Amino acid sequence: MATLSQTVRDAARLSVAPMMDWTDRHCRVFHRIISGRALLYTEMVTAPAVIHGKRQFLLDYSEAEHPVALQLGGSDPAELREAVQIASGWGYDEINLNCGCPSDRVQSGAFGAVLMKSPDLVADCVSAMQEATDVEVTVKCRIGVDDDDPTDRLPAFLEAVSKAGVTRFTIHARKAWLQGLSPKDNREIPPLDYPLVHRMKTEFPHLHLSINGGIATLDEAKSQLDQGLDGVMIGRAAYHEPMNALGAADALIWGQGGPADPFDVAARMIPYIEAHLASGGRLHQITRHILGLFHGRPGARGWRRVLSEGATREGAGIPLFEAALAQVKG
Repeated sequence: MATLSQTVRDAARLSVAPMMDWTDRHCRVFHRIISGRALLYTEMVTAPAVIHGKRQFLLDYSEAEHPVALQLGGSDPAELREAVQIASGWGYDEINLNCGCPSDRVQSGAFGAVLMKSPDLVADCVSAMQEATDVEVTVKCRIGVDDDDPTDRLPAFLEAVSKAGVTRFTIHARKAWLQGLSPKDNREIPPLDYPLVHRMKTEFPHLHLSINGGIATLDEAKSQLDQGLDGVMIGRAAYHEPMNALGAADALIWGQGGPADPFDVAARMIPYIEAHLASGGRLHQITRHILGLFHGRPGARGWRRVLSEGATREGAGIPLFEAALAQVKG
């Protein structure tokens, strides 16, 4: 029988990136219905928020989401250890440390991408995190920061952090420019360097390396795997065009089953929506994440319009959802 770590590593062949304001628990349930195998990540949660904030709001999730990983942000080993100890009660399948986010918020807190400049501190952080959990601690990083030479920065970072016991990294194949570029620009402007990430797999064959950045289709993901990488992480495409990015993932990446059908996905969302509404939730909290379900199909505009205009209204529920669905079926 495969161990949990082996199961999660197999799932990491294709993962959905942690995306702030997007990959919340409702989005992850939606993605899980589309793909039963892909590894899903939470939005980044800071260690201080876990320690001092509303833990249940921040950490609760549906059992249907497994395998699911919690991404933490922080740079204080003691805080990260305490946050992991707290989160261990929730049963996540992996704990990931964010060393790649370039936003002003993480810079002011001295974590995220700025940690690329302090690999020894990252090593201390992950060591502290590992002391507090039995599940695998992983790292998501960039290839460098600002004026770094990535051919020097990235291997030095991998070397230092892997010595602390981390054997699985997801590498966003762009630099992070901490001054002068917005977080949005940092996802698009710095050039991608896929060959460097592939070179890291050659230099560190014992590490499990996933690539992230600019990969929008399953064919592109499969090509990266075929070239020797261990995993691929898809970001915005999985959110905006979920069927194109994930719909045939189980069949293409794992050789299991056939492609998902968007109408079946919509039908399977209904019980989840009903339970959410019954607990006092609002329809738009879920439907805002599924506007792209019928991307590229006739009626997709009507689907988006009905949900966008109506789901925020008081009392909006399954009848509105079905009216939106009728736009596509019609």
